[in-house]
Amino acid sequence: MNDEQQPQFESAKSEVQRKTLDQREQMTELMRLRHSCAHILATAVLRLWPDALLDIGPPTEEGFYYDFELKHRFTPDDFPKIEEEMRKITKENQVFEKSIKTRVEALAYFEGKGQTFKVQRLGDIPEGEPISFFQNGEFVDLCAGPHVMRTGNVKPGGIKLLKVASAYFRGNEKNPQLQRLYGTAFKNKEELDNWLKMQEEARKRDHRKIGTEMGLFAMDPEYVGPGLPLWLPKGTVLVEELERLAKETEFQAGYVRVKTPHLAKEKMYKTSGHLPYYAESMFPPMEMLEEDERQKREDLMERRADLIQLAEGMGKAISPNPSGYTEEQVRRDIQKLESEITLLGGRYYLKAMNCPHHHRIFAAEPRSYRDLPLRLAEYGTCYRYEQSGELFGVMRVRSMNMNDAHLYCTAEQFAEEFRAVNEMYLKYFKIFGLDRYQMRFSTHDPARLGQKFVNEPELWKKTEDMVRQVLIESGINYVEVPNEAAFYGPKIDVQVWSAIGREFTIATNQVDFAVPARFGLTYRDRDNTEKTPLCIHRAPLGTHERFIGFLIEHYAGNFPLWLAPEQVRVLTLNDEAPLVEYAKSITAELRSHFVRVEGDWSANPVKAKIADAETSKVHTMLVVGQRDLEAGAVSVRLHGKGNVGAKPRAEVVADLLTAIRERRA
Repeated sequence: MNDEQQPQFESAKSEVQRKTLDQREQMTELMRLRHSCAHILATAVLRLWPDALLDIGPPTEEGFYYDFELKHRFTPDDFPKIEEEMRKITKENQVFEKSIKTRVEALAYFEGKGQTFKVQRLGDIPEGEPISFFQNGEFVDLCAGPHVMRTGNVKPGGIKLLKVASAYFRGNEKNPQLQRLYGTAFKNKEELDNWLKMQEEARKRDHRKIGTEMGLFAMDPEYVGPGLPLWLPKGTVLVEELERLAKETEFQAGYVRVKTPHLAKEKMYKTSGHLPYYAESMFPPMEMLEEDERQKREDLMERRADLIQLAEGMGKAISPNPSGYTEEQVRRDIQKLESEITLLGGRYYLKAMNCPHHHRIFAAEPRSYRDLPLRLAEYGTCYRYEQSGELFGVMRVRSMNMNDAHLYCTAEQFAEEFRAVNEMYLKYFKIFGLDRYQMRFSTHDPARLGQKFVNEPELWKKTEDMVRQVLIESGINYVEVPNEAAFYGPKIDVQVWSAIGREFTIATNQVDFAVPARFGLTYRDRDNTEKTPLCIHRAPLGTHERFIGFLIEHYAGNFPLWLAPEQVRVLTLNDEAPLVEYAKSITAELRSHFVRVEGDWSANPVKAKIADAETSKVHTMLVVGQRDLEAGAVSVRLHGKGNVGAKPRAEVVADLLTAIRERRA
């Protein structure tokens, strides 16, 4: 098949990133096992459906998958047959053999097999990198590895297929739709069974299920749009409590709050570098020109085009310059016209991140070293155009409220500021009962300065050394990951594990010594010279949406008292007037202290009232009867724990207020 006959596919919008050779060398034993299982899966599918076209089959954090195109539509009914064939392949104990082909040989091989997706994937391999193949038995695949030694290293009882889903080639909905078979693999059957039990518990704790049952949020794709959550009254309680926690914590840490608009001009994101590189994750631009502005803009652009043409002629020196302009004058006039065009309006974008706006706030006033560190905080709303297939409840959305802040500091202040950010994380971990966490410290590759990483070798070394030292001195559990830093500085991804052992990335900290300079941010130092500040991007609570989704699973909807949408419900044993009045007085007293309390003094049996409160996941139930009325007491019940006994009313109220104020777990 020649180039003209090759199907032309769109480039990737969202897909798994191809691992570098260095990253592959660092793959764990379990990831190698899962990678090998993806090949075993492809081998089995080709035995059962020889006409299948293959795309890719990488390992994942929870298993592996392989993408296929074929007429047969996979269903879970196919899984036993495929799994049986996979078990046969493991028992055949096939060796994983590596070989190298030239690009021409590889292209000829896949064209001969009619494997069009593999032909396209050859283009992903950088020039100069060996094109490697792995073969097990009759199956040969384009692959850089690594793998286990033999298929027999995979235990038959440790493999399981999980689901089938649709996936566009290269993650682009304009490309062919493939069938993705997901599976998982562990070292043995016992580990697999334990993982499956955890998954079953995770399904019970699914934030979409609990969120609907508790009335926390709603999705309205028809009227509002996909990935744009509506926070219902009970869910808004969670949002506001998290904001209150963040604002109190940040106030004590010396942060100042700012507010920024939800959109900005195109120039903002071109300056920051988000355009054009981040454009596919942003909503399309809005044209905001009035008719008279539109005509003026066209005139200015026409004059600009004439000047550019004149400048090009000067550069080629092909004709005399009748205007008498110098090249410097032409350049200045072009810049002036571009500024006028920009000021007229034009394209606006919904903001996908808060940092450019905060940079402009820093630039709004002259700054001195005395003003630093400057800690700007905002719960800013951001908008990102996630692919429809990637949207997932409130965990992956298109509208998000981010616990954002940007810390501008001198190089001398950096270590202490970074240490304080880490201490803030540890405080939050304690509040939410997160005992297991890890920080992934991503560093740069000196060989790729000026390419993948900004070319500031001294700043890279200095900031990485400081971050590493702070992590060590703070006793924080961390791992170091080379070659995965952000373009403009080292970063830390914060990983936490929920109560059932599921891993989540909740936030990212980044050191930035490049973008402030792009915005011309400076402060006047002690020696009266202008210097560019370092910037720390941090968001300990991530976004409301993702963090609340995590908390729903972590607590299974059984939130601690301070966070519970309905903290207290007062229940009466009957609906007699004196008892109802007593219950109402307790409710009024709690409300006067801003406790979220409701009352049920209906004629329903008290067992039914308790059952309803339990179903609604009310944290504390105060049950009152005639004896309680006479003694000025209440009987306390806790959700999921039952009756804890009768106590004096004043003591119960005081205990509740203290527990809420202290945010007890």
